[in-house]
Amino acid sequence: MAAPIDLLCVGLTTLDITVRPVESLPEGEAGQIVEKIALSPAGTAGGTAFVARTLGLRTALSSAVGDDPQGQIVRSMLEDVGIDTSMLTVDPNWPTSTTVLPIRPNGDRPNWHMMGASVFAPVGEAERAALDRTRNVHWAGVGFPGTMGKGADFLREAQARGLFTTCDLIAPTEAAQTDLDTLLPHVDLFMPSLAEIRALAGTDDPVEGARSFMARGAKACLVKLGGDGALLVLPDEQIHAPAHRIDPVDTTSCGDSLCAGYIAGRARGLDQAEALRFGVATAAQVALGVGTLGVLEGYDATLAFMRETPVKDESR
Repeated sequence: MAAPIDLLCVGLTTLDITVRPVESLPEGEAGQIVEKIALSPAGTAGGTAFVARTLGLRTALSSAVGDDPQGQIVRSMLEDVGIDTSMLTVDPNWPTSTTVLPIRPNGDRPNWHMMGASVFAPVGEAERAALDRTRNVHWAGVGFPGTMGKGADFLREAQARGLFTTCDLIAPTEAAQTDLDTLLPHVDLFMPSLAEIRALAGTDDPVEGARSFMARGAKACLVKLGGDGALLVLPDEQIHAPAHRIDPVDTTSCGDSLCAGYIAGRARGLDQAEALRFGVATAAQVALGVGTLGVLEGYDATLAFMRETPVKDESR
């Protein structure tokens, strides 16, 4: 009998190549010595799965990699931590999605991204069959060619079986906006950033933006506020979790890790406010190191960090 799945992540999976610190690019053919170069599985699905597994969830990933060394590295690193990769297919027609990130001393991370196989990965019978043994589904393929217009049926089926469904964006594109019209009625929690709210809802007000997505069908919204923490907007209340006082090293995977932390906290019995704080604490630990996991160690260590590390002044 197949093992239970606490979280099934569907969508973007990349190999992140992170270089730190990079104040500027060398001129001509000059070189530069850096402190660290790290390889990490990442992406709105792959990174979320990687973090969730580190927090103790039994995690599976539905995505695709290319038939190349990058894909082999991604699969190996995912399997090393115990992620179910049986739905991670190999597409010989596309390379593995890969991102190169030069990290500035303040934690900012401009990047070069090569679109690849995960953008075109379909959702099929294996994923539907897995719903019978799954508790939570995280949809992270909004607007992708491989799943465009197909996610609504999958999420509808997941909700019909009693699963908790979440949804995150990779980019606020026109295709994503169109796809959201069909997806949101089947999403329990939509998880945009404030920048994505600005682009898709045309407002700087996170509550107004969240409620616009709820009017389109989402039951609730978790808005990622970067250095201001996160805001959970429910039909009858709002909950703010302030960010921790830290000096960030690399903010690359903070959004994905916040999603993973909230889902993990909720799956492990925390109430909504505590799960939101746990998500923010997860993101803070990721920001304190280089790569998808940063200095993240596990669930208990994150609980301790959440309770012991000071937060910024809560004025929201």
